[in-house]
Amino acid sequence: MGRTKMKAFAILMASALALTLTACNNGQSASPGNSGSKGGDVASKEVTITFQNINPDPSTPSYKMIKQIVSQYEQNHPNVKIELDSLNTDQQKLKLKTQAAAKEVPDITIVNPAAQMKPFVDAGLLAPLNDVADKDGLKDTFQDGLLNYYSFDDKLYAFPDGNNIEVVFYNKELFTQAGIQKLPTTFDELITAVKALKAKGITPIAIGEKDSWTGSLLFMNILLRTNEGPNFLKDVLDGKKTFNDPAFVEAVDAFQELVQAGAFPDGATSIDYNAGGNIFKTGKAAMYIMGTWETGSIDASSVAGKVGAFQFPTVNGKGDVNEYVIAPGSAFAVSANSEHLQETKDFLHYFITEMPKIQFDLKNAIGSGQKMKGDLKEAGYSELAINLNELFKNVKGGDLAFDNTMNPAIAQAHLSSIQNLFVQKEDSAQVAKEHQSAFEANK
Repeated sequence: MGRTKMKAFAILMASALALTLTACNNGQSASPGNSGSKGGDVASKEVTITFQNINPDPSTPSYKMIKQIVSQYEQNHPNVKIELDSLNTDQQKLKLKTQAAAKEVPDITIVNPAAQMKPFVDAGLLAPLNDVADKDGLKDTFQDGLLNYYSFDDKLYAFPDGNNIEVVFYNKELFTQAGIQKLPTTFDELITAVKALKAKGITPIAIGEKDSWTGSLLFMNILLRTNEGPNFLKDVLDGKKTFNDPAFVEAVDAFQELVQAGAFPDGATSIDYNAGGNIFKTGKAAMYIMGTWETGSIDASSVAGKVGAFQFPTVNGKGDVNEYVIAPGSAFAVSANSEHLQETKDFLHYFITEMPKIQFDLKNAIGSGQKMKGDLKEAGYSELAINLNELFKNVKGGDLAFDNTMNPAIAQAHLSSIQNLFVQKEDSAQVAKEHQSAFEANK
């Protein structure tokens, strides 16, 4: 995506997140009398739909949202059983890859946008969902341009669960304990804060790097700054730059400085995403550099009311703090080989229709990909959520995650390379060279 187009999309995204737009229709279209099935005998046959998802933690609002909508649907459709297969992100990716190889994709599964989902589309494993999107104007409930990340050749293959930016969540009490009086606006100040926290015996930054995308997402913030703006990876793809570019080498250097300063928990590569997040949510770490999809979960945790957020700082005087790593959400896709294709589509239509209303009620609307109606303050949202909504209004643009931009083979080489930096220090120029070699071998 070009810089101009990204900026335009980000502005649209921000304005949508003011949460003053079109209300949802509360799911009336998916009532038992309008299920989309043909024939009375079809409506009464017993159907089991397997719903693979990445919300295994019962304490999170997203888990509660899924359970609530599934329960509602099963009550309204006694002949339909929704079987949940709830996994953490990396487990789900691995399982889906195995299922895809056997052409046994679950009725509903989770895919990620752009480059990550394209192989499943190319293999004919996912069903086009244009008919679902067109029914009752469902596609118009999404922010303008968002569904493009999940579409190929004018066919939509998935509905996203959100659209987020990556921020630095911080624990105000732990910052005070460490004597940090000013939020870091430069990378040097971030390193200083890390050292001050470390000196007080506080884990500076929570992370679960067993799920290797977490370190990559953090790294992309640094690259966005050292490149002095978005599109480094696009320029590599277009042949305008290589990974040997000074901006990339500088980003690796800065990332390693963070690691060497002791920013992360010991054994970070053996801690998975959920456990890493819980280090922050239980008050054991001072910062958590993650997408705004975590807002509702943080507000439902023991650190609720103690957390603020700030933009990732400039690096060596470079970058604009209002440019973010932008994360179009993971998304719900349907197997092209589902034995109950129509019934699965009917349920997914109901699910996506209900999702924004339930998320809003669960105080989990920040980072939604759908237009919401409601006043955050009046609805009892936290100060954190309201502040983040203000950040969304000033988004100027940004970059997608590495693995949403490069093909899976190149992305895997990158993920492994960044993960290795948590274990041992490497020559930054050599890390860049290895990235370039992987790119040339797999482009």
